[in-house]
Amino acid sequence: MTIQKIDHIAIVVPNIKEALGFWRDALGLDLSHVEEVKEQESLIAFLPTGQSAIELVEPTTDTSGIARYMNKRGPGIHHICLEVDDIQETLAQLEAKGVQLINKEPTIGAGGKKIAFIHPKSTGGVLVELYE
Repeated sequence: MTIQKIDHIAIVVPNIKEALGFWRDALGLDLSHVEEVKEQESLIAFLPTGQSAIELVEPTTDTSGIARYMNKRGPGIHHICLEVDDIQETLAQLEAKGVQLINKEPTIGAGGKKIAFIHPKSTGGVLVELYE
């Protein structure tokens, strides 16, 4: 298991277009792309920052996990994503160490990447996404 880098920090927002007023227009970050992730019922926008990115996440339904999260906690930081060299191996090693996984097998996320989430109960309260 090798952590390559922090890939992105995801921020839940009620409206990506409005959020871009700060992240793109005020800070000057470039918007690389906006993509709908139907499986997660969300719209995402990526703003690269060096070797990492800010990911803005807007729910596309009122019943999605992102919508439920935002209704409970409000807009703000949702998760941190770490790039790993081998997601299957990483998940196996974490599970062997007693880490509570949300996804025991990777799913497909934005850009067709393999992703999996680690439960905040095992990370000190932070939702962690892994991607390969």
